[in-house]
Amino acid sequence: MQVLERRKAMAIPPLLRLAFRPFFLAGCLLAVLAIPLWLAAFSGSVSNWTPAGGWLGWHRHELLFGFGLAIIAGFLLTAVQTWSGRPGLSGKPLAALALLWLCARVAWLANLPWPLLAALELAFPLAVAFLMGLTLWKVRQKRNYPIVVVLLLLAAADGLSLCGLLEGHEGWQRQGVLTGIWLVAAMMGLIGGRVIPFFTQRGLGRVDGVAPWPWLDWLLLVGSPLVALLYAVGPALNPNVWVGLLFAVLAAGHLVRLVRWHDRALWRVPLLWSLHLAYGWLALACLGMALWHFGVPLNPSLAVHCLTIGAMGGLVLAMIARVSLGHTGRALEPPSGMTLAFILLNLACLSRVVLINFFPLPALWLAGLCWALAFALYAWRYGPMLLRTRVDGHPG
Repeated sequence: MQVLERRKAMAIPPLLRLAFRPFFLAGCLLAVLAIPLWLAAFSGSVSNWTPAGGWLGWHRHELLFGFGLAIIAGFLLTAVQTWSGRPGLSGKPLAALALLWLCARVAWLANLPWPLLAALELAFPLAVAFLMGLTLWKVRQKRNYPIVVVLLLLAAADGLSLCGLLEGHEGWQRQGVLTGIWLVAAMMGLIGGRVIPFFTQRGLGRVDGVAPWPWLDWLLLVGSPLVALLYAVGPALNPNVWVGLLFAVLAAGHLVRLVRWHDRALWRVPLLWSLHLAYGWLALACLGMALWHFGVPLNPSLAVHCLTIGAMGGLVLAMIARVSLGHTGRALEPPSGMTLAFILLNLACLSRVVLINFFPLPALWLAGLCWALAFALYAWRYGPMLLRTRVDGHPG
């Protein structure tokens, strides 16, 4: 039976053997294309068509629900195989899910009729949540049920954005995206809190890891979804001292984690310092939002881009660089060019959050260039790995 199952698995085209393959590659290609296209539209170079919600709405929506959700789906639908001991999604079902994601991206860009756009857009996160929930339920793995809840809430946030599109309500579209961004921050805190100390321990060959503080894990797990809820219902949209206190608590919690995980030796390992820097941007984003809510004259967009570029983009790039090596049977040594990619991604965030205050247009273009180059380097160096069989001969 095992021999037969192995033969069936090996007969599947490599790109469709596990979810990380098509979704990491497709998500990164979208990241490479989306920012230059947005900058071209911003500069007035694209005037012959307008995507659903306008170019600003498309930019906000697609980098979260297009790029971000693709990477999340690829990671979770691959990791659940390890968590549950059950085979991961592969073959034709995986191809159908990837095609659904692609059709939703085309629907937004081509501004297709609203009912078709809504059906395609919401079907993807709901399908990912269903597949995750079904697999976890079969093995009664309650520890990971919160991930399914976050996926369902992400679908709801996407629905809020779609309602804004239908009603021509730009504020609802923005609320939906901001709600979704902080839900992703919650997932980053949940997954990052597990894998970053583990990867650091393994990467440095340490015998003893950093023991988690369950109270801190629960505080951060509850805090970020609460922020998302406050965006969905409105109080977080304007300066509010109580919301500021919540952000301050989140910033402190993430910083405490970073300090506890730190080891001076990690700065010699690109696959580790890239993870820690990304998590640092998450703490800084929470701090920035806290200051804005406390009345400091700070543009909240800076904190949002600190979260989306530095934390989300940085953690995505660092995670997929490592996961892609492990799941293709390779040693955990990134190919040439990836250290540069990590540097470029952090430079993109620094430019969009700090330099833009002094050199607005040059900094904006520099941030876009660095972002696109960082993910282009991943696609160039890892694309062949994702399109070929594992080097150790195993399926997957």
